[in-house]
Amino acid sequence: MKDYSKLQNGSDIRGIALESVENEHINLTDEAVRDLSLGFAKWLSEKTNKPAGSLKIAVGTDSRISSPAFLEKTCEALASAGVHVLKCGMASTPAMYMSTQFKNTLCDGAVMITASHLPFNRNGFKYFTKESGLEKADIKALIKNAETTDTPKAACGTVEDFDLMSLYCSHIQDIIKDALGGEKPLSDLHIAVDAGNGAGGFFADRILAPLGADISGSQFLEPDGSFPNHQPNPENKAAMDSISKAVLAVKADLGIIFDTDVDRSAAVDEKGREIARNGIVAMAASLIAEDFPGSTVVTDSITSTQLKDYLENRLHMKHLRYKRGYRNVINKGQETENCHLAIETSGHAAIKENYWLDDGAYLATKIVIKAARLKKEGKALSSVIADLKEPLEAKELRIKVLADDFASYAQTVLDEFTLEDGWSFEEPNYEGIRVNTPDGWFLLRKSLHDPLLPLNIESDAEGGVMRMQKAILSKLSKYDKLDLNF
Repeated sequence: MKDYSKLQNGSDIRGIALESVENEHINLTDEAVRDLSLGFAKWLSEKTNKPAGSLKIAVGTDSRISSPAFLEKTCEALASAGVHVLKCGMASTPAMYMSTQFKNTLCDGAVMITASHLPFNRNGFKYFTKESGLEKADIKALIKNAETTDTPKAACGTVEDFDLMSLYCSHIQDIIKDALGGEKPLSDLHIAVDAGNGAGGFFADRILAPLGADISGSQFLEPDGSFPNHQPNPENKAAMDSISKAVLAVKADLGIIFDTDVDRSAAVDEKGREIARNGIVAMAASLIAEDFPGSTVVTDSITSTQLKDYLENRLHMKHLRYKRGYRNVINKGQETENCHLAIETSGHAAIKENYWLDDGAYLATKIVIKAARLKKEGKALSSVIADLKEPLEAKELRIKVLADDFASYAQTVLDEFTLEDGWSFEEPNYEGIRVNTPDGWFLLRKSLHDPLLPLNIESDAEGGVMRMQKAILSKLSKYDKLDLNF
């Protein structure tokens, strides 16, 4: 019997598509791609109460080496189930969702072939309906379909080549022109874009440049699934250092960086200082506060005390610190009264006015619009979050859990954790244990998918992180299934 359960990664599918130097075994095979595609067609047919022969599904890819072959296999499988397929080629994940919204397409569903920022030999799938991306339970049901669905005997659907990215780029261009006016509203701006050799080069070539922006200094716009220059990930230090240097080298007004499939972004200001993690949350919130003062911002669990102070006392917004996991954050934002922004420090930013879609290019667009308005006033992008303070020291440790039943063992560690004098649990708290100490704070939590206990520590006192780390590891030393060798 087929078993695809290990391919589930929360609300996505991810697996090994190519042999690598580590000799990892391929588990995202051609057969799995076909079965998962048929499983999605069946799931979507049941979800929409429409026969598969009446469904229209768009399929696109990122720049990964295995993506073109997976595109062919996915389209072929969907067509064999009777689906009318729009074969969109290289695209961004948000553009694939928009295929369900654009009047020219109005697809019933969409498939994005991507593994986000993971290494070149990985690949995977993100699935969408008109309402949103699939949830964890939906993926589980899809996988069950994939494990049991019979392969149709003959193709009865159709595959149509479709230029979705032209529609999407026009859509983003219109947002900028409507906000700023004129046909070349960015003619005063110099913007360096780093696509990390993923799918995001379009933002420079097909959006910014046609609207008049100087994009010289932009780098790694060419799709290359081996990712030869740096990891396509706004959380990666080497990636952020690279775009910072590019901005300084050409004296650009700002820089924008995307992950592989463009559902995440970060920025750097005119001084080459990164606007990522807490900074990208503060930047996005500052833009939202202009239109929705006093609204709530939902973030993940590892945001700093300085960010909370900035959101609540500088922007006069409400801050709800929730769980890690972009679907967790977005779902909480959707159910929270007067919330217009749900954003993870990874760069996943979902804005209510944009279908609650985590779209890195949409956030970048709002930043670009703000930068253009500031330039006309003789101000720079750095002025937006000039009041945001950063901790003096910060560190993350990833503690390996060696127990077979790692989730249960990790939960026991959290349940049994005791406080020292002067320590207190943060309340409310929705993930792991967050503890305030005289030196700062720390968060110990279970990883969403891996046998790990991530430990985040921040302090405004010199040596505070090491003092907290020493005390925490001492408390954890009684657990023989934790690897504490740091």
